Amino acid sequence: MQIIRDTRRSFDLEQFLSKPLVAHLSTLVEEFPRDSPVWFYWKDNEIWIIGTSSDTFPDRVKNNPNCAIGIVDFNPDTGLFLHAGFRGRAKVIPFNKLIANQLLSRYLGPDFEKWDPRFKGLDNSNVLICFEPETVVVRDQSYLTSG
Repeated sequence: MQIIRDTRRSFDLEQFLSKPLVAHLSTLVEEFPRDSPVWFYWKDNEIWIIGTSSDTFPDRVKNNPNCAIGIVDFNPDTGLFLHAGFRGRAKVIPFNKLIANQLLSRYLGPDFEKWDPRFKGLDNSNVLICFEPETVVVRDQSYLTSG
């Protein structure tokens, strides 16, 4: 994986990816791009995403594994604007409850009993997307606020 950094405007990628941020998965259908906001889990230089039976992006990944993922941490009050852009290939793999629970606990908390019921019953009717980045662009685009 090649990481492209502007040394003047960079940040710690591992720390950034440990936050429960929303990623945007870009896939292709024919020649048209599609964007899907997703929760993700970063582990061993791979991005993991849950695909449910109502999602259409797993089929797009099966048909064309070339994907891009953008993740932004933004706060207009402080001027924080961190961006990581990934380009690479994804594959659809069978559902793994351990990985899925690690992913979901980042967003829903460690107490499974407090999770929204929609997330407690995920089973093998779902899949996982394993995205392997080839390049990553890391940029701190933060700005000064007047407040």
